[in-house]
Amino acid sequence: MEFSSEEFVKRTIHTAFMMSFMVMLIVFGFASAYVEKKVIWLVVLIGFPISVVCMFFYFLQMPTIKIMKLRKSVNKEIVFAGRFLIVELESGVSVFSALKNISKNFEVVGAYFQEIVEKVSVGTTLEGAINEAVDQVPSEALRRILWQIANSIQTGSNIVSPLANVVETLVREQQIEVAEYGRKLNPLAMFYMLIAVILPTLGITLLTIMTLFMGINLTLLHLMVILGLLGFMQFMFLAIINSSRPAIEL
Repeated sequence: MEFSSEEFVKRTIHTAFMMSFMVMLIVFGFASAYVEKKVIWLVVLIGFPISVVCMFFYFLQMPTIKIMKLRKSVNKEIVFAGRFLIVELESGVSVFSALKNISKNFEVVGAYFQEIVEKVSVGTTLEGAINEAVDQVPSEALRRILWQIANSIQTGSNIVSPLANVVETLVREQQIEVAEYGRKLNPLAMFYMLIAVILPTLGITLLTIMTLFMGINLTLLHLMVILGLLGFMQFMFLAIINSSRPAIEL
């Protein structure tokens, strides 16, 4: 980040207050035409601090979410980058030149190798630059490849054979992730059809019939709340499915 941890917390608190204020303002604007002002002010007074706390902890997780996105982006390219590195080394290219070529041919993974190349260019040893990168990369898969390169440089052993073993292990792990994702999709699809499609459709139909017989008046506010809940459920299911998808580029 471009600022310190303390500054990030301050910005998060400020953002939480501003977002909570906007939410309460929208709630006040929509509910003022249908609910008494005393009830609205009570909801605002109770909901505002709760909203601030929820918003604060949500935005506090933004660095972690960004790291997770970077990890997925790196894992999509890591197998191809590892195989590219093996081909380069087998063709007689030096380790530094192979890392430099990776930085030019891969968008996400290449950024981390570009940092290694730049550090070596300004005087840092290749082993030292790789060890520094190990502490910064968000992907365990990329970290294992860098560890193997650093260990081979330190011991003077052949890089290609152990590096090929690491890449093959990553391929098998990705195959296991794909198989597990396939098993997860079946129950997720069933719950999606039940909770997000069948239950809302039948529920709204039954609610309409019940309100007609019971003489209850459904206002626009009630329908908007139901619509918001349905939209939230749809969003949650999509988020769960996307988060469950393995970070693999086919």
